[in-house]
Amino acid sequence: MKYNKQTSSKMLGCIVLLGMLLLFSAPVLAHAASSGPASFANLADNVKHSVVNISTTQIIKGSQVSPFEGRRPPFDHFFGNDFFKHFFGNVPRGEMKTHALGSGFIISSDGFILTNNHVVQKATEIKVKLDSGREYDAKIIGRDPKTDLALIKVKPDKNFPAPVKLGNSDTIRVGDWVMAVGNPFGLGQTVTVGIISAKGRIIGAGPYDDFLQTDAAINPGNSGGPLFNMQGEVVGINTAIIARGQNIGFAIPINMAKELLPQLKSGKIIRGWLGVMIQDITPALAKSFGINTTQGVLVSDVSKDSPAAKAGLKRGDVITRFDGKEVKDAHMLSRIVAATKPDTSVTVDIIRDKKKESIQVKIGTMPQNQQEVFSSENESAWGLTVQAITPDLARHLGLNPNEEGVVISEVKPGSPAAEAGLRAGDIIKEIDRKDIKDLDNYNMALSKAKKSEGLLLLIKRGNGTLFVILKQSGE
Repeated sequence: MKYNKQTSSKMLGCIVLLGMLLLFSAPVLAHAASSGPASFANLADNVKHSVVNISTTQIIKGSQVSPFEGRRPPFDHFFGNDFFKHFFGNVPRGEMKTHALGSGFIISSDGFILTNNHVVQKATEIKVKLDSGREYDAKIIGRDPKTDLALIKVKPDKNFPAPVKLGNSDTIRVGDWVMAVGNPFGLGQTVTVGIISAKGRIIGAGPYDDFLQTDAAINPGNSGGPLFNMQGEVVGINTAIIARGQNIGFAIPINMAKELLPQLKSGKIIRGWLGVMIQDITPALAKSFGINTTQGVLVSDVSKDSPAAKAGLKRGDVITRFDGKEVKDAHMLSRIVAATKPDTSVTVDIIRDKKKESIQVKIGTMPQNQQEVFSSENESAWGLTVQAITPDLARHLGLNPNEEGVVISEVKPGSPAAEAGLRAGDIIKEIDRKDIKDLDNYNMALSKAKKSEGLLLLIKRGNGTLFVILKQSGE
């Protein structure tokens, strides 16, 4: 390359420009470098004394089974079948003691400790161990299987650690740093860090799913342990993992636990009850019901003598708001109804026959072993055979002898009905919002139906009902 004044001038300009870029980018780079903690050591030191290891003893009676047989949700609890079978094998016939491990955290100086229900349920003995090695006997104060929360208590001594600070899980953001502390695989207190990966996760654990997802490493034994924010406040309770995933863990938001704490301390969980079966609204259902949104929930059934029935809610109503809160889906409505204090009067906004209405409902107390039920929408259609409900058939299917409707006896493979999930044994109760009492009603409704528009069916399956849209192939 030949150098001259022009070349030197150009090079000098480039050098000056580069220097300016470095000068102005330095603060940005410094900020990026400081956005993550240089170390988590101080945070770990501040919170570790309040995190406890929990070991339980349970007496298993009966035949040779895994102690957690049959509990196989779409996600994996920390102490699932595979974990126990790998380390302990099957439980032999007769009586045997089994042991499980978990974590928890101190929430008050008088000895209350929060953990997961699945860590302590059915335990005949509970031991709590501090990071100092001191050990205490614990007893269960309150449990809630539906949210997998439990409150246990020990008798504290003068050296009992200070409680944790409970944060606000509503304000935690996706991308925020978090720290999980627990007792994975019984190794002892272990610290892992990551970020909040998502909020409001529904994983099939129960009717009130609203999990925080994190990539902080969580393993068997972390159950019930705290998930801290960078201020040392608990924002979640580590509960579940997807074992086949890579660092996909779930934590119960601490705000849910804070709402339930008074009831856990009393030893009895009382939830609000509306008394409806609900389902999410698909675009096809929205079109069929003449509404222009898929937000809200569709009432597919109303329990007899329930608060909903007394207030005048009907099958086919679309609930759009509850007590001033916009209802987005079935899970949301289930949660906010359950959190409503019984005997509270609330306004429920609905769409009925394409018209908006408001209904006052006095919330009841959820009956024991019952919950607001929601069912997913199954798009369905023709390609089925039905028959009348005779007394013998009703007895065989376990139905009321006076059950009305027609029962599906066969679903043709590959048909729209099969693709939609209709099953033999389903009972058709309505077609296009008209009651179906017998075969005559059924045949009359089919003769009036326009195939291009499909059919709206109300199906009874087991003890529940749901609406389904039937469409011809190619629509």
